[in-house]
Amino acid sequence: MPKVKRGRKEPPEGWDLIEPTLEELNRKMREAENESHEGKRKVEALWPIFRLHHQRSRYIYDIFYRRKAISRELYDYCLKEGYADANLIAKWKKTGYEKLCCLRCMQPRDTNYGTTCICRVPKDNLEEGKIIECLHCGCRGCASGS
Repeated sequence: MPKVKRGRKEPPEGWDLIEPTLEELNRKMREAENESHEGKRKVEALWPIFRLHHQRSRYIYDIFYRRKAISRELYDYCLKEGYADANLIAKWKKTGYEKLCCLRCMQPRDTNYGTTCICRVPKDNLEEGKIIECLHCGCRGCASGS
């Protein structure tokens, strides 16, 4: 995930509406990056960063596609400046991927058996009462059918 930094271009109109929320998410991201990972498994140290990355991208997606509160120009600016993940948003627009937590969960090369991640399996197909966590991001289920 790239660091968010402003370019030299002036932000488009409407930036002042979303800037406080994005600044708050950036502050939380810095805290998560600097947080101690003592006593955690190696993969658990990255889980808060993945969650905040998802939250920031979902915020931009929701205000543009669902609430239609920002312009296309501002949306493109946010993608260009790294405030949201364009590839993740592109997957959210496809059927079956509306709740996708991260792009690593759908890549078969990152799993033991060459399939998608366990969090992509609908909860109806799993054992009752068994809690499953994704190894990559800590997600407990992002399948659209669950």
